[in-house]
Amino acid sequence: MRREYLGWGIFGAAVGTVAGMLLWSQQMRDARRALFSRSPVKRLAALGYVGGQPSVENARLLRDYCAWEVRPALRRRAGVLLRRMETILG
Repeated sequence: MRREYLGWGIFGAAVGTVAGMLLWSQQMRDARRALFSRSPVKRLAALGYVGGQPSVENARLLRDYCAWEVRPALRRRAGVLLRRMETILG
Protein backbone atom coordinates (compact mmCIF):
# COMPACT_ATOMS: atom_id res chain seq x y z
CA MET A 1 0.00 0.00 0.00
CA ARG A 2 2.80 2.46 0.83
CA ARG A 3 4.55 1.80 -2.48
CA GLU A 4 1.38 2.72 -4.29
CA TYR A 5 1.20 6.04 -2.43
CA LEU A 6 4.88 6.67 -3.09
CA GLY A 7 4.40 6.07 -6.81
CA TRP A 8 1.44 8.45 -6.95
CA GLY A 9 3.39 11.01 -4.94
CA ILE A 10 6.33 10.91 -7.33
CA PHE A 11 3.97 11.12 -10.31
CA GLY A 12 2.16 14.10 -8.79
CA ALA A 13 5.42 15.89 -8.06
CA ALA A 14 6.63 15.36 -11.64
CA VAL A 15 3.36 16.62 -13.14
CA GLY A 16 3.40 19.63 -10.81
CA THR A 17 6.98 20.46 -11.76
CA VAL A 18 6.26 20.31 -15.49
CA ALA A 19 3.10 22.39 -15.10
CA GLY A 20 5.00 24.94 -13.02
CA MET A 21 7.76 25.22 -15.61
CA LEU A 22 5.23 25.77 -18.41
CA LEU A 23 3.39 28.41 -16.41
CA TRP A 24 6.65 30.16 -15.50
CA SER A 25 7.83 30.32 -19.12
CA GLN A 26 4.47 31.76 -20.18
CA GLN A 27 4.65 34.39 -17.43
CA MET A 28 8.14 35.41 -18.54
CA ARG A 29 7.02 35.78 -22.16
CA ASP A 30 4.10 37.91 -21.03
CA ALA A 31 6.33 40.07 -18.83
CA ARG A 32 8.57 40.85 -21.78
CA ARG A 33 5.58 41.83 -23.93
CA ALA A 34 4.33 44.14 -21.18
CA LEU A 35 7.31 46.43 -21.69
CA PHE A 36 5.25 48.43 -24.20
CA SER A 37 1.96 48.13 -22.30
CA ARG A 38 -0.37 51.07 -21.68
CA SER A 39 -0.04 50.52 -17.94
CA PRO A 40 3.00 52.16 -16.30
CA VAL A 41 2.91 49.57 -13.52
CA LYS A 42 3.16 46.72 -16.03
CA ARG A 43 5.98 48.53 -17.81
CA LEU A 44 7.85 48.92 -14.52
CA ALA A 45 7.43 45.21 -13.77
CA ALA A 46 8.58 44.32 -17.28
CA LEU A 47 11.66 46.51 -16.82
CA GLY A 48 12.53 44.50 -13.73
CA TYR A 49 12.26 41.26 -15.67
CA VAL A 50 14.18 42.44 -18.74
CA GLY A 51 16.87 44.04 -16.59
CA GLY A 52 17.50 40.72 -14.87
CA GLN A 53 18.06 38.87 -18.15
CA PRO A 54 21.23 40.35 -19.70
CA SER A 55 21.49 39.62 -23.42
CA VAL A 56 22.22 41.52 -26.61
CA GLU A 57 18.57 41.20 -27.63
CA ASN A 58 17.37 42.66 -24.32
CA ALA A 59 19.89 45.51 -24.60
CA ARG A 60 18.43 46.39 -28.01
CA LEU A 61 14.94 46.12 -26.58
CA LEU A 62 15.84 48.50 -23.72
CA ARG A 63 17.39 50.95 -26.19
CA ASP A 64 14.14 50.99 -28.19
CA TYR A 65 12.16 51.31 -24.99
CA CYS A 66 14.21 54.34 -23.85
CA ALA A 67 13.40 56.08 -27.12
CA TRP A 68 9.69 55.18 -26.84
CA GLU A 69 8.98 55.84 -23.14
CA VAL A 70 7.41 59.21 -22.30
CA ARG A 71 7.55 59.02 -18.50
CA PRO A 72 10.89 60.38 -17.27
CA ALA A 73 11.12 58.06 -14.24
CA LEU A 74 10.63 54.93 -16.34
CA ARG A 75 13.01 56.22 -19.02
CA ARG A 76 15.68 56.83 -16.35
CA ARG A 77 15.17 53.35 -14.89
CA ALA A 78 15.49 51.82 -18.35
CA GLY A 79 18.66 53.85 -18.97
CA VAL A 80 20.21 52.59 -15.72
CA LEU A 81 19.34 49.01 -16.63
CA LEU A 82 20.68 49.46 -20.15
CA ARG A 83 24.02 50.84 -18.92
CA ARG A 84 24.32 48.00 -16.41
CA MET A 85 23.53 45.45 -19.11
CA GLU A 86 26.08 46.98 -21.50
CA THR A 87 28.72 46.79 -18.76
CA ILE A 88 27.94 43.13 -18.12
CA LEU A 89 27.94 42.23 -21.82
CA GLY A 90 31.17 44.10 -22.41
